[in-house]
Amino acid sequence: MKNYKLLTPGPLTTTDTVKREMLFDHCTWDEDYKIITQDIRKRLLKLAHVSEDKYTAVLMQGSGTFGVESVFSSVIGDNDKVLIITNGAYGKRMCSIADRLNLNYVTYDEEYDKIPSAEKVNEILENDKSITYVSMVHSETTSGILNDIEAVGKVVKNMGRNYIVDAMSSFGGVDIDVEGIGIDFIISSANKCIQGVPGFSFIICNREKLIASKGKARSLALDLYDQWETMDKDGKWRFTSPTHTVLAFKKAMDEMDEEGGIPARSKRYRENNELLIKRMKELGFDTYIHSNQGPIITTFLYPENCNYTFNEMYEYIKDRGYAIYPGKVTDIDTFRIGNIGEIYKEDIEKLYEIMKEFLNGKEELR
Repeated sequence: MKNYKLLTPGPLTTTDTVKREMLFDHCTWDEDYKIITQDIRKRLLKLAHVSEDKYTAVLMQGSGTFGVESVFSSVIGDNDKVLIITNGAYGKRMCSIADRLNLNYVTYDEEYDKIPSAEKVNEILENDKSITYVSMVHSETTSGILNDIEAVGKVVKNMGRNYIVDAMSSFGGVDIDVEGIGIDFIISSANKCIQGVPGFSFIICNREKLIASKGKARSLALDLYDQWETMDKDGKWRFTSPTHTVLAFKKAMDEMDEEGGIPARSKRYRENNELLIKRMKELGFDTYIHSNQGPIITTFLYPENCNYTFNEMYEYIKDRGYAIYPGKVTDIDTFRIGNIGEIYKEDIEKLYEIMKEFLNGKEELR
């Protein structure tokens, strides 16, 4: 099997030391394993800048979407109504979840290359007093745009509504003052900016709002309150936990601390992203997003009259050590390159040289 680094928004390239943690088979009932779970929960609260008396962290088996569905299915009741803000595929996925759960919801759909307007959200909430929840994506990896969750959060709190944020690909890579913004439920995943591996999502919850959700859940396995109630006692998961992923995540959190926490990691990601955009523009690739570009992943436009397919480019790059992403914007031809995980400036420079060789080879064939 060819070895290559992932220039994707997660799963991402992890360190060898994180991978090695998964060589140990752990019993879920052991006290030391429960202690690890509790340690992870406490440390997540610190990363979110929240106090333990007001917030709690719940770990949930499954991918990030499991975490989003857990929140939607557990806290939004039959008498509630949610405003889902979308400007990409992951906002749309929230709508799909709401449809499956038969939730009462409305949408505010923005163009994929524009951030949602806090003023528009304010207008919607003023005109519809029945809306009790507002939900949006922070880093919309469809395009790479970074939405202004702080401005929207201010509106949501001023209007006395509840606030759900999908920070799947941003938490740990972008500093988020969860309590200061007034987020009630923020969701992310083990295999994103904390640089662990896939296996569980986590939700940082306003304690009061979580307790108020008791008995509302439409799912057994995804019942957020029941998961918290069991886990909060001693660290035991309700059902079989992804032990190897948990051990890897603990190590990934240690390595984040060693790097300098979120400020240092955010700086590395941002510098990677800025260098990537600069080098790609030198090769003739413009970005899809021109303002509010996030530091996680970037969508690039194909140059006019290009004589190659994504698959040709992908295989050429992969054979030389890196994997990139196809485009997710539906109306134009694009591809995406991520720069999170164990990726550094030298990786961006190597990718630049590979891309240049590929393009020169295609030009010679023209």
